[in-house]
Amino acid sequence: MAQRIIIAEDEAIIRRDLKEMLIAEGYDVVADLGRGDEALEAVRTMRPAAAVLDVKMPGMDGLSVAEAINAEQLCAVIILTAFSQRSLVEQAREAGVMAYLVKPFQAGDLVPAIELALARFDEKMLVEGELERIHDEHRKLEEKLETRVILDRAKARLMDEYQLSESDAFRFLQKTAMDTRGKVKDVAERVIDGNLKPGRS
Repeated sequence: MAQRIIIAEDEAIIRRDLKEMLIAEGYDVVADLGRGDEALEAVRTMRPAAAVLDVKMPGMDGLSVAEAINAEQLCAVIILTAFSQRSLVEQAREAGVMAYLVKPFQAGDLVPAIELALARFDEKMLVEGELERIHDEHRKLEEKLETRVILDRAKARLMDEYQLSESDAFRFLQKTAMDTRGKVKDVAERVIDGNLKPGRS
């Protein structure tokens, strides 16, 4: 299945040439637009694999569009510009651009840039997905640890003040949680705060 591409370039001749090159290389050009704001809306709606954006466009410039696409993790972005200043390259990178092309360009320049952008985007999504999974595991571990500390404090208070054994203290916490359809952690916090004592809920 052909990779879906959106083109945003305000110069009609360049836009047409770009579209023809991409189609000739086997890409599916799902939209070719002349405004940045329209390009962003098209990316949000059509979810292409990549967007090729000119830097200077009416409505919204290419870097602003790239920044929005990157923030929403919508697709890979290739920036197209007639300017090759170092500062622009840095701005493009900060905006989340995956590849950069300077006009005039040939199909031989364009295709590798798109493939590179697609590969970098896929890698970024994999890495971020893995990081999110790790962070989620860490959050769960932290919650378990916090719950254990609170339970231990509640059991210690029940044992000290009400002479319950450790197993009886734990059973009291569990039973109260079940009876009130609450969490054991919340019951334990009430015991620690002195708002819950054996014999009254």
